[in-house]
Amino acid sequence: MAPYDVLFALSSQGICFKSFWQVLITGGRRMKITTVVNGQTHESDVEPRLLLVQYLREDLRLTGTHIGCETSLCGACTELVNGKSVKSCTMLAVQADGAEITTIEGLAKDGELDPTQEGFWEEHGLQCGFCTPGMIISSYQLLQRNSSPSEAEIRHALEGNLCRCTGYQHIVNAVQYAAQKMQ
Repeated sequence: MAPYDVLFALSSQGICFKSFWQVLITGGRRMKITTVVNGQTHESDVEPRLLLVQYLREDLRLTGTHIGCETSLCGACTELVNGKSVKSCTMLAVQADGAEITTIEGLAKDGELDPTQEGFWEEHGLQCGFCTPGMIISSYQLLQRNSSPSEAEIRHALEGNLCRCTGYQHIVNAVQYAAQKMQ
C-alpha cells in the first residue's frame, strides 16, 4: 500500500495523523507504546506498521478478537478504543498509544458474563462464532449509549458487522435480552 493510500484510509476512519507521520519519520524502526487493555497497562515495543488487531492477538495473546476481511468490512475485529467502536484491522498499534482498549475478553467480570455476552448465549445469537466478538463489542457500545434501543436502532448499530450464518434476528433478540437484563 502506498503512503498516500494509507493516509487516505486513515483519514476516512477519522484517525489522527500524528502516528501516521511518526511511522514515516521513524523509517520503520520499533516504537514504544503504552496501552491499557481490559484494565491492564501494557508497555510494548512495536513495529510502526503493526495493526492493532495483530498487536492484540500476537503480542498480548488476546485471541478472542478475530481477523476476517482485513479491510474493515466485516467487523469481526471490532474493539472499543477510548470507548469508541473501532475496527482494529484498520488502525495501527502506534495510534493506540495512550489509549484504553476493551476487547471481548474484557467484558466478563469476575468470571461472570457481561449481559451482552449472556444475551448472545441465551438467544442463540451465534452460529459459527466467528463474527460474535465484533457483534458483541458493537452491541455493548450501543447499550452504553442507549439502554433501551429499538429494533431499528439495534440493526443500525450493527450495520458494520457481518454475519454469514444467521439471519440477524437472533442477534437482535440477544441485544434486546441484554438491554432488559441491564435495566
